[in-house]
Amino acid sequence: MAKIIKKKTPIPEQDPKVRSRNFDEVALGYREEDALAEANRCIQCKDSPCVKGCPVDIDILKFISLVKEKDYLLAVAKIKEKNALPAICGRVCPQEAQCEKLCTLAKKFEPVGIGRLERFVADYEAASGKIEIPEIAAPTGKRVAVVGSGPAGLTVAADLARLGHQVTIFEALHKPGGVLVYGIPEFRLPKAIVSREVDFVKSLGVELKLSTVIGRTLTIDDLSNQGYNAVFVGVGAGLPYFMNIPGENLNGVYSANEYLTRVNLMKAYLFPEYDTPIKKGKKVAVVGGGNVAMDSARTALRLGAEKVFLVYRRSGVEMPARAEEIHHAEEEGLDFRLLTNPTRIIGNEQGWVKEMECLKMELGEPDASGRRRPVPIKGSEFKIAVDTVVMAIGNGANPLLTSATPDIQLNKWGNIVADEETGRTTKEGVYAGGDIVTGAATVILAMGAGKKAAKAINDYLRDKSR
Repeated sequence: MAKIIKKKTPIPEQDPKVRSRNFDEVALGYREEDALAEANRCIQCKDSPCVKGCPVDIDILKFISLVKEKDYLLAVAKIKEKNALPAICGRVCPQEAQCEKLCTLAKKFEPVGIGRLERFVADYEAASGKIEIPEIAAPTGKRVAVVGSGPAGLTVAADLARLGHQVTIFEALHKPGGVLVYGIPEFRLPKAIVSREVDFVKSLGVELKLSTVIGRTLTIDDLSNQGYNAVFVGVGAGLPYFMNIPGENLNGVYSANEYLTRVNLMKAYLFPEYDTPIKKGKKVAVVGGGNVAMDSARTALRLGAEKVFLVYRRSGVEMPARAEEIHHAEEEGLDFRLLTNPTRIIGNEQGWVKEMECLKMELGEPDASGRRRPVPIKGSEFKIAVDTVVMAIGNGANPLLTSATPDIQLNKWGNIVADEETGRTTKEGVYAGGDIVTGAATVILAMGAGKKAAKAINDYLRDKSR
């Protein structure tokens, strides 16, 4: 048996000092020799534990064996049997908490870089220009409306189109992709990659209608009246949360949702070439410890900030962001203010942010999340001089669609109640999945929900035809 290489093959990256001032992709991707070296670390376990960690059930062993054989186009075709968005998943999915976590090598060494190999074959296919359209089943005559063109919606649309159904995606924004285009920065997920994956879904026969707000332009009942036999709702969690502390209404305070949407989707970083201004703060505080907080803080650096504080009320151990994102943020020079909680934002006479007052925290007993609860330390107040504050503490369910659909059941947080295995809601013929059901989660979990819903919708349409 060949000697096992203990560590993953490194992925080439931009130098931190260079990349912190541009919006180009940080990770440059594997070269062919890197991909072959990494694929050859895979020991091809008979029980395929990695597949058990994949929310969309990709045949990981087979696609990696095809990489070993240098048949990269067949490898990406194998992935696309289950996942229509491999170039996206290879970049932003938390493989370390899913497929790679269960890799046999992970018991003693670093796991196989499954995500890096997925990205490699997807990018290889795009560079080759040989994008194969899979076989489409004969038309069923059934029409399905998909609300939202994020990862859940795109997955449902692709799966149902391949089964022969006529699918139309309705997207509220002027660009398709949902959180993939408005929420994830260019340096982590280039918009050209999202556009490429959306084009693949369209090539399956899916129709896309942009700038259409379901709940305002049309309702779900309107869609049914227009002849759609089923509806899937995948509108994400787009309602930003705030801390409700004094000063949050000052100029220079953003929700991460608005901040990232302005920069990512509306190209505010190119103002005035694109007419979407954003405050380019010199001293920026980002509140939160998740991937969105990392994205916001690293974006502020690229907009020219001299100092960016990452303010998080727990310690680094409890931080929910991916280890890779935290590592990149540290390399780029973010100032981590851990065990710190904002109590008020202070403005100047013109109503602009000038300081943020904070309290030091210590960790107490675990709370409902399983993480140790942050407890304020009395008398530990201090101020940070900042001119911009970005609140990245989570998102909830936007009520636009649900308020116009009174016969669909919601939970106490305003999320749609849907069956975990099928996505079925309390409204006949309506299914839902992704963040609008679970609350803010990951791209791949939304896609997993989309796959389950697509199967259930197909069964529902078939049963209705009998």
